Amino acid sequence: MAKFAIVLAGCGVFDGSEIYEATATMYAIDSRKHEYTCFSVDKPMMHVVNHAVGQPTDESRNVLTESARLARGKISNLTQYNPADFDALIFPGGFGVAKNLCTYAVDGADCEIDPVVQKAILDTHAAGKVLGSLCISPALIARAFKDLDITPKLTAGNDGDLEAALLKMGSVHEACVVNEACVDSENRIVSSPAFLSATCISEVFASADAMIDAVLKMM
Repeated sequence: MAKFAIVLAGCGVFDGSEIYEATATMYAIDSRKHEYTCFSVDKPMMHVVNHAVGQPTDESRNVLTESARLARGKISNLTQYNPADFDALIFPGGFGVAKNLCTYAVDGADCEIDPVVQKAILDTHAAGKVLGSLCISPALIARAFKDLDITPKLTAGNDGDLEAALLKMGSVHEACVVNEACVDSENRIVSSPAFLSATCISEVFASADAMIDAVLKMM
């Protein structure tokens, strides 16, 4: 039985983890009879978005607390993550990845990354474990390795801006359809487009399924 760590960035597409993508990732793992544990960062969200109107509010919320909604309360601080306890580290998408885990939403390819998140990514890679990412999360992977002598191969789906950013951050881009995964065998990294290309929830589930399937084949 494989053990997955899933990193959440809040709850909701515009300011947290994309709910369909997170759920699809959990389902793809659980339906194969494997285990997952959810983690998040304990910090304020960049901002809170009213999803009914798509506009920021004056509220202040915590990334870990909001992520706990998706994890049904079963969540740990990412500072407690140890790659020795897991076979893979997975990042679903959602703008919270680009706002709370790094600053890609504001700074593009010049973004900064949360140091706890970067440590988790680099420690996972150093331990020879697999990294998986959906949707916008390849930006996070690219930024984590930006200043190192490592060149990840990642997909940006149909998002030209993300493709350009990945290249600027020193990664290699590979075109990938929504129900397939981009596999970087050398660096043990898997990515899939999800809502960068998907037009419906079933395509998101197909994307997560392809990503998890490819991750398992690397173990």
